[in-house]
Amino acid sequence: MADDKAAMMKRTTLSCEDLQRLLPHRYPFMMLDRLTDIVPRERALGIKNVSINEPFFQGHFPRKPIMPGVLILEALAQSAGALVMHSLGYYDEDRIVYFMSVEKLRFRNPVYPGDVLLLQVEKVFQRGAVWRFKGDAIIDNEDTSKRKIATEAVYTAIISDD
Repeated sequence: MADDKAAMMKRTTLSCEDLQRLLPHRYPFMMLDRLTDIVPRERALGIKNVSINEPFFQGHFPRKPIMPGVLILEALAQSAGALVMHSLGYYDEDRIVYFMSVEKLRFRNPVYPGDVLLLQVEKVFQRGAVWRFKGDAIIDNEDTSKRKIATEAVYTAIISDD
């Protein structure tokens, strides 16, 4: 088991199945499909494929569906939480990352069905179980010069044992 954890912690990309070993979230509240470009304890890139089949699109808004901003923020938080849990080797453990605060939150552009969100998270501060991150949710576009920031924020969370 220790060898499995050590091997996992060296990986720079985590699949959906790996993320389910780190985070307690499940459908319909898992807002993360993959975590890539992992630099433990520092930064990572989360990926969220936004599908018209998401349950929130039924009511937000039926004629012009957009992803709720609070769920974009949740996707950023899950990306940071997965990075922390992975960095600390907390696979298959009963630990939860709780939001403590959100600062400098800005919603810049709407996210539509079919978009891919690139969730850039970078550690700003860490002391004990408290971590602060800066996150940018970027609407992916094959033409990188046309990528747009959907949401940006600085947020703080704590790892709990309960």
